[in-house]
Amino acid sequence: MNRSKSEALFEKAKNYFPGGVNSPVRAFRSVGGTPLFIKKGKGAYLEDADGNSFIDYCCSWGPLILGHANNDVVDAVKTAVENGSSFGAPTELENDLADLILSNNAYIEKIRFVSSGTEAVMSAIRLARGVTGRSKILKFEGCYHGHVDSLLVKAGSGLVTFGNTSSAGVPEAFVNETIVVSLNNQAAVEDAFRQFAGEIACIIIEPIPANNGLLLQDKSFLEFLRDIATQNGALLIFDEVISGFRVKFDGAAGYYNIRPDIITYGKIIGGGLPVGAYGASKEIMSNISPEGNVYQAGTLSGNPVAMSAGIAQLQNCLRPGFYEALEAMTNRLVSGIRKHAEEKNYAVKLWSVGSIYWIAFTQRERIATAEEIDAASMQIFRKMYHELLERGIYLGPSGYEVGFVSAAHTEADIDRTIQAFCEALDIALA
Repeated sequence: MNRSKSEALFEKAKNYFPGGVNSPVRAFRSVGGTPLFIKKGKGAYLEDADGNSFIDYCCSWGPLILGHANNDVVDAVKTAVENGSSFGAPTELENDLADLILSNNAYIEKIRFVSSGTEAVMSAIRLARGVTGRSKILKFEGCYHGHVDSLLVKAGSGLVTFGNTSSAGVPEAFVNETIVVSLNNQAAVEDAFRQFAGEIACIIIEPIPANNGLLLQDKSFLEFLRDIATQNGALLIFDEVISGFRVKFDGAAGYYNIRPDIITYGKIIGGGLPVGAYGASKEIMSNISPEGNVYQAGTLSGNPVAMSAGIAQLQNCLRPGFYEALEAMTNRLVSGIRKHAEEKNYAVKLWSVGSIYWIAFTQRERIATAEEIDAASMQIFRKMYHELLERGIYLGPSGYEVGFVSAAHTEADIDRTIQAFCEALDIALA
């Protein structure tokens, strides 16, 4: 494929932005080469600056569950922006989107809109600390919760440990309020609550960890977290920035039928526009200003354009059979690739939940923790990635990233993708 325009744009971008990008993973550091500069998207397809076309399984990292430029979403955005793009004052659209969400999600009673998933998580942590009067938080290695200082922490060297910062600029004092344990490890969580009795404000987890591979947890482990948090007066936060409205309308909470204390959501509730939210019971949310003394604010919170896009998207998600059809399409993709891998006896495994899937180069039947991912296997992913690009298939540019199927993907798209994967695997594993 000719990529000369993308290459020229990237060279120019390096003069303006650190590393030439406005978000690190876009730089293609994990896979090598030059990032594609996207010109437009429609349905399941992307077109880059050079006119190359790709079937897209990144879907803006998940939120484009209807595909690119969905007609209902586009029409809603046009109508909204013609009436004004931002007011810094309430609009009826905020009520409409909140009612749509809360009427179809039994796990939260009130919601607060913000502008990103990171902001939602930051606010949820502050809320948990305000409610409990405690400062420490417990997180899991392999779960990503946005670029919040106290959550940019990776595991240290013990069963239960204060973490090490995974970014410069994060004060040690912040790190020391974060306890990091391994996923799928009840003993480590129990030990943490013994060591820091009465100090832990909350447990935060991606109930479907999908930012560092797809590290599916047993329902029993999530139920254990629910129980131990309650027993110790801590709150349980489900970070559903990826899984919320993706695996089901009511997310992983509904999928597993587990009620956390606070849930965070991301851009999927804005049709791909910048938006996020956090929700909880009426009692917990009553602690948020101006009703309570936990302060959180935002000029663009509840932005009318994002609210309109979110209403249009989520109304589509409520259509009968919507999630079942998405899962069936995802299963078609995964089973097709898996069949080829098994016939060739490749060390390749695929896992999926709802319309989220992940491919890993391993013999393991299960990968449930970050430590079980073979870092060396990312070199194989790198080869496969570029072979897929040459065949018109676009994934997130990292082997640690999951893929997403949208309602815009057709059976023909899926079958073409299976063929491309088979060919790419044959070359990468030759």
